[in-house]
Amino acid sequence: MSRGPSLRRAPGSPPLPATPFRFIWYFVDHYRWGYLAMVVLTAADAAAGILVPYALGRVVKSLEGDVGGARTADLQVPLLLFVGFTLAGLVFGRAAGAIQLRLGPRQRQNVTRQLYHYLQLHSYRFFSGHFAGALAHRISETALGVTQTLWTFITELWPVAISIGVAVFLLFRAHVWLGAFALAWALTFIGISYVLARRCQPYALRSAQARSTTTGAIVDSVTNLTSTRLFARLDFERDHLEGHLRHELSAILASNGYSERIRWFQFTGAAAFKVGVLFLSVHFWRAGRISVGEFVMAVSLALLVINETRNLSRRFMEVFESLGNVANGVRTIVQSHELVDEPNALPLGIGRGEVRFENVSFGYDPRRPLFEKLDVRIAPGQHVGLVGVSGSGKSSFVSLLLRLFDPQEGSIRVDGHDVRELTQDALHSQIGLIPQDPSLFHRSLRDNIRYGRSEASDDEVTAASLQAQAHDFIQSTPGGYDALVGERGVKLSGGQRQRVAIARVLLKNAPLLILDEATSALDSITERAIADTLQGLMRGKTVIVIAHRLSTVASLDRILVFDAGRIVEDGSHQELLERRGAYFSLWSRQADGFLPERPAPHAAAPHSAVHGAAPNGAVLEGAADTAGRARAPTEEPERANG
Repeated sequence: MSRGPSLRRAPGSPPLPATPFRFIWYFVDHYRWGYLAMVVLTAADAAAGILVPYALGRVVKSLEGDVGGARTADLQVPLLLFVGFTLAGLVFGRAAGAIQLRLGPRQRQNVTRQLYHYLQLHSYRFFSGHFAGALAHRISETALGVTQTLWTFITELWPVAISIGVAVFLLFRAHVWLGAFALAWALTFIGISYVLARRCQPYALRSAQARSTTTGAIVDSVTNLTSTRLFARLDFERDHLEGHLRHELSAILASNGYSERIRWFQFTGAAAFKVGVLFLSVHFWRAGRISVGEFVMAVSLALLVINETRNLSRRFMEVFESLGNVANGVRTIVQSHELVDEPNALPLGIGRGEVRFENVSFGYDPRRPLFEKLDVRIAPGQHVGLVGVSGSGKSSFVSLLLRLFDPQEGSIRVDGHDVRELTQDALHSQIGLIPQDPSLFHRSLRDNIRYGRSEASDDEVTAASLQAQAHDFIQSTPGGYDALVGERGVKLSGGQRQRVAIARVLLKNAPLLILDEATSALDSITERAIADTLQGLMRGKTVIVIAHRLSTVASLDRILVFDAGRIVEDGSHQELLERRGAYFSLWSRQADGFLPERPAPHAAAPHSAVHGAAPNGAVLEGAADTAGRARAPTEEPERANG
């Protein structure tokens, strides 16, 4: 079976179709026998319900002319039919309901499970372009939409079709013109209801999109509520939300207004059917063409059909709204994966830790390249610092090594293997990253540290915490290692989050280590205490350090100086100072150990500026006191724009 548009999919990703109907059918196929049983039982329930007026007509016909109850025996079959159809509707309906109760939650979980799996394999670029809250909402709405679409078809539209079909058949048996009138009305009513509901679909889709956008905006604002307070922008955020709410209300009112026009049609159509059947039945009874029993049956059928079809357009709209939610989720999530493992990708581990960039050209926008023909080799076990002003390419260099992006030209090799030849799991499992602003899960401290190595024992978690200078604050926290850290670790200070991140990487013990100003959030005393631990962690590993403080990299084996995507200097701290070039200029101009935000003028800085240089100290040791000092400028613009 075709899965819709051809997509580039990561190996192991679920083969989700990219069109709403195929997407729904894909999940129906997982529980085909359960759905088939529901279709059969629901049809039997609907048929039994619509046959009750037939049995009632038979009862009335048996009573017709039976003065004093002399023909009681003739009532037995009609009464048994009436009781039988009533009980059959009860049994079949509850049996279908029992299947629905068990199948519904499993189906929702199955959709959620597979959509989440597919979402996980999207690229860093994909997630940077979407609200996390909006993506979570899309998964939830899509899973709910699949279930609601199926239930509306099986438990509402399908019974209506059965009821109308049986009613038309019975009315034809009573009189051909009654049947013809019912058939013409049913075809006209259903056709117009479908067309009106179809036209309502775009309104429902815009309404769903507006609700999703509002939810994403609320999540974004709540996530940054601390910043909102510190900048005294509570009113601003309420006004910002108000704009989204106005847009959402406009979309919802437009959808509801169209729905109200549809309701006028369906109530008018139902009234016309009821009056028409009654007048025809009276006419044919007076003419002696139908009996009293058939008259009662016809009127009862009309009332039942009206009851079933009065909200037909609403049911169609619910289907289209649910389909709209499914289409919204499928369109957003079931896209081609940008970065995928090759079919023959190798699950190799990193041995020596040699890193090579060979003729690498890369730009976040290919028309505006950041790196052009970049060549650099980092030897196994070498400790290398990356320095340069924001936007010079340091974080982009690391992002390519982590394969968050692929270069447009050239290759990045680890131990001789192009990173595109390795599975992404194999690559990432062999690299330890301590970011400048680590993000933690809303789980326990123990779980966050053990994330570095899931099979680690409690004793190993404690040992890593002791090395990272995290054990004491964890022990003093209510709940200790079992204490929850809050969303993204908001219950912890920046320094505490940093120490948990360091403990996590200590536990991982990967052969290739990347430090993005790993001690920037620590006070100077803790920084000095942890420096020896980090030097021990770095021993025997290939290490890349992104530095905002040049004192951070002064004792490394080698320093790469970036400027606008080019490596303009390469050497040790002392060698680069002696050259009196770009590094010398940065070292001379750094403010209290931090790099300037903009490149230095081309004129060389005076030699006298070197007298303030920090001596070669321990790796990752900064100035003696960080209190009251301005933080280093963030590299977020570089991450987004190179």
